[in-house]
Amino acid sequence: MPDAESIRWFKEAFHEEVAAAVAGTPFDLDMVAAIACQETGPVWSALRRKGMGRAEILALCVGDTLDADRGRRAFPRTKAELLAAPRGAEMFALAREALVRMAAHVPSYAAAAKRPDKFCHGFGLFQCDLQLFQKDPDHFLGRRYEDFGHCLAHCVGELRRGLVKAGLEGRARISDEEFACVAIAYNTGGFRPAKGLKQGFFNGQRFYGEEVFGFVRLSRTVALPGALPAIAPPAPNEAILPPPTAPAGETADFVVRTLEAPLRVRSEPRVSDPPGRNVVAHLPDGHPVRRTGGRKADRFWAIETSLFGAHVAGFASSRFLEPAAAPVPIPVLAPAAAPAPAAPAVVAPAAADPPAAPVPARSVAGIPAVLMPRRAGMVTTRRAPAGAHSLNEPGQPAREGATPAELVRSMGAVVDWLAVEKEAHLRYRPRDGLTFCNIYAHDACHLAGAYLPRVWWTPRALLDLAAGRAVEPRIGDTIGEVRANSLFLWLRDFGLDFGWRQTGTLDKLQLAANEGALGVIVARRKEDGRSGHIALVVAETEAERARRNAAGAVVAPLQSQAGATNFRRGTGRVDWWRGEEFAESAFWIHA
Repeated sequence: MPDAESIRWFKEAFHEEVAAAVAGTPFDLDMVAAIACQETGPVWSALRRKGMGRAEILALCVGDTLDADRGRRAFPRTKAELLAAPRGAEMFALAREALVRMAAHVPSYAAAAKRPDKFCHGFGLFQCDLQLFQKDPDHFLGRRYEDFGHCLAHCVGELRRGLVKAGLEGRARISDEEFACVAIAYNTGGFRPAKGLKQGFFNGQRFYGEEVFGFVRLSRTVALPGALPAIAPPAPNEAILPPPTAPAGETADFVVRTLEAPLRVRSEPRVSDPPGRNVVAHLPDGHPVRRTGGRKADRFWAIETSLFGAHVAGFASSRFLEPAAAPVPIPVLAPAAAPAPAAPAVVAPAAADPPAAPVPARSVAGIPAVLMPRRAGMVTTRRAPAGAHSLNEPGQPAREGATPAELVRSMGAVVDWLAVEKEAHLRYRPRDGLTFCNIYAHDACHLAGAYLPRVWWTPRALLDLAAGRAVEPRIGDTIGEVRANSLFLWLRDFGLDFGWRQTGTLDKLQLAANEGALGVIVARRKEDGRSGHIALVVAETEAERARRNAAGAVVAPLQSQAGATNFRRGTGRVDWWRGEEFAESAFWIHA
């Protein structure tokens, strides 16, 4: 599997040729590197570790030995079909030799090489398929696939055709997700928006589109010498998340002035029925915005801004937008970097205690993360009724991994282990009019290595901590339990300092979860005494998917929740967070 060092080799070896080939297209070096990683990455990444030179590596970049019995439908489906074609025997000999030579260096192909009827169907760094042999036999028999420039030209040509298939032709720039859609068309010859990135070749864990997207993101964490990466490399066991999307302009010409409540930003220039149905964000009083459309007399103006890291674009009432006295910078806030974790608080620790997950040690102005202290030997399990302590069961899983597939698999194991819907797990079962969405969200994030508080410091304790005074966590004195309404406020006030940031769309929220990151939807009730709600957004599986419209936009992400109804994975009620019972809502992600 190609890693960051392999991608660095690719970039340093080929960046000049790639830059020339993609000029005038929406593609870039990271996108081309992603195709190379997906197509032959296991081959060239292994060969470059052996110290082979560029020419030898390019000559050995072959692959794909699947025949008709394993699902191949394109020519040649079998050895017999290739031999029956003009010059087929010559081609088989070359394809067979290529497999044997490559398998001598790449152990995963050794078993196929031992079978005399097996041969390669893909040639070159970007895997030109043997189905083109009937049209251009000299490309294969003349070994043109060993020439990087020739392979690159073919790859870019196919990607251009993929732009058309994905409905993106004529675009000067495309996003990484859109490129993955193009790559799906590159792989399959078509693209179905309603299926998202779960299309193309399936390797048993991830689809072609998902893998290419992951490789683009990984490539963006690797910089050429003397440059900075577009995305900071992730901390161990965390996902790659891009920096927040900045507004098109750096300064604002208006500020929010409501003097009453946050300003609703809507998806269209009208008030919906019910009023909250088309709300996409809530902007606080005094927040800077750019007007991007609308006349002075219009009731609604098109605006954009950034809010806790989320790019917000939509329509807002012009009545509550006041001209700024001078251009106002629009801050684009990003989460704080993650230091090493700190040990959890235990009163009089005992050797017999089961291991507890460490508390992530992010902090703001000297204010650390805090867990409910426990007596020595106390074990908090899923089978006990809900309380303020965090789980510390023996053998509880954690989110671990260096790749999106590993992070998704381990986070899926966390969700399955918590088994929120299980009757025996009293910790999450509704009782006496109470529901426990906040506890379930805390447990999942706790096991995933992200801090979402179950208890938090009281206002007096926060003042003492900010002043540099030592504070001991004591329930009912210096710390108190945190419920869903309070989690909404905590994320707004402290989330960035503990690795969380807002994201502006369901597409970005689901995409982050699909790459192994954490995502939550949180909504605050209008009445402080009533329960708000928080739900996890989890990675899609083969069988369980987010709901998308015909254009491919997510309308209901795949969620996991405790509440009036507990479910491990499901899409729930569409737009539940926009219900009239809620004052405001937000989407948050954590690497």
